[in-house]
Amino acid sequence: MRIVVKLGTSTLAHSTGHLNIRRVEEICKVISDIKNAGDEVIMVSSGAIGMGVGKLSLKQKPADIPTKQAAAAVGQCELMYTYDKLFSEYNHTVAQLLMTGADLKNEERHQNFSNTLNRLLELGAIPIINENDTVATEEIVIGDNDTLAAIVAESVGADTLVLFSDIDGLYTDDPHKNKDAKLISSVEKIDDSIIALAGGKGSALGTGGMVTKIEAAKICMACGCDMIITNGAVPTNLYDIVEGKSVGTKFSRNV
Repeated sequence: MRIVVKLGTSTLAHSTGHLNIRRVEEICKVISDIKNAGDEVIMVSSGAIGMGVGKLSLKQKPADIPTKQAAAAVGQCELMYTYDKLFSEYNHTVAQLLMTGADLKNEERHQNFSNTLNRLLELGAIPIINENDTVATEEIVIGDNDTLAAIVAESVGADTLVLFSDIDGLYTDDPHKNKDAKLISSVEKIDDSIIALAGGKGSALGTGGMVTKIEAAKICMACGCDMIITNGAVPTNLYDIVEGKSVGTKFSRNV
């Protein structure tokens, strides 16, 4: 099984912005175990800007692009150091790939990216991908690693994309405001009713980037890849996903 796992800042960090050490350690342990069982795992990880803010002792997340890029430059080193240290404890090698939207829109560069990614998997490495926030401004403004993860899944012919979110999945209503909101366990077609459930960018449902997750699901479903939204606070959900159990919201492939 070839799996792409997308980790957002809400999964990797505490509300203070500092690294959630216990959770990141557990994520690396679970992914290492899954890899030991013979599955291939690719990670798409946010968190560079947040870690840079902490490393630079900034009082709050910067609002201007140059400071965000500076924080990303510092934070990316810290992020990869953390992953390298933790995965090394389980005898796994990590590789860093920093991408921009322009890289993926250019056919030749996109192909080079796919070739490198597939070769890393053949060599037994765990590729860790992030948007290159030190040079790309569009990605920082959008903050959309969900789409990047879907494009990665499409590029390598992944079986499943797992998006770790700050809620359990897609609900019938805003679960923060309506205690009777029900989790939707399966989606086989994305229509206007599903899009409406994602909420706006500033809504409570949107705190997990649900709008961009729906867009990512469209990419995955069209290329024959399942996509699952699940709560990043429970890294062991990955075990259930690999075993085919129902977790979170599953968007089933169309092909």
